[in-house]
Amino acid sequence: MKIGIIGGTGGMGKGFSLRWCVNHDILIGSRDAVRANEAAQEYSALAIKEYSSVKGKITGKDNLSVAKESDVLVLSIPYENIDSICSQLLPNAKESCVVISPIVPLTKTDAGFEFISFKEKKPSAFELVQKYVKNKSKLVSAFHTISEKKLIDPKLVLDSDIFVCGDDENAVNIVNSLIREIRNLRPILLGPGSLSYLAEAATPILLNAMIKNKMKNPGIKII
Repeated sequence: MKIGIIGGTGGMGKGFSLRWCVNHDILIGSRDAVRANEAAQEYSALAIKEYSSVKGKITGKDNLSVAKESDVLVLSIPYENIDSICSQLLPNAKESCVVISPIVPLTKTDAGFEFISFKEKKPSAFELVQKYVKNKSKLVSAFHTISEKKLIDPKLVLDSDIFVCGDDENAVNIVNSLIREIRNLRPILLGPGSLSYLAEAATPILLNAMIKNKMKNPGIKII
């Protein structure tokens, strides 16, 4: 399976690449193909150092090429860039491509981190992305509360739960399988895509709890 990551040169892209390349081919996407290729070479070297050998290959390409070739496409992009990026890329993705949105409408105020969809009465990230997905049922919301700093270190065990929202059972199952491939992560289904705002809102809650209580890169675990 080819997993593409739009915004793959960032921390989340690096983390997902190092975790998933064990079993899958990874396509690192960037507006700059040269930068994407450099990141892919860096991640490949780190993966070999960590695992000795991996089944998948990490390569870097421009965002449009990644969107066209991927079986699963992760959107590691800011909320404010959804319209400009997704309008150009998602219509070119395969009809069968599962699109994963970990995007959170987030803003920092004097009070702390706040959820834009509530504060400014704007659409959830899921709603904005879905406008551009060719097969809208293939959009799945997940990975909103994962720690980027922990994700990029394959030695660390991420003992936490990941909220998942989606409308297509097969697409949700694919995402759940990818979650389980990362040691000690557990998928927790919240419901259809229309409830994605609940998963997205968990991020500012977690960030504020982390800062106010001086926690170090916490996750969420339901017990």
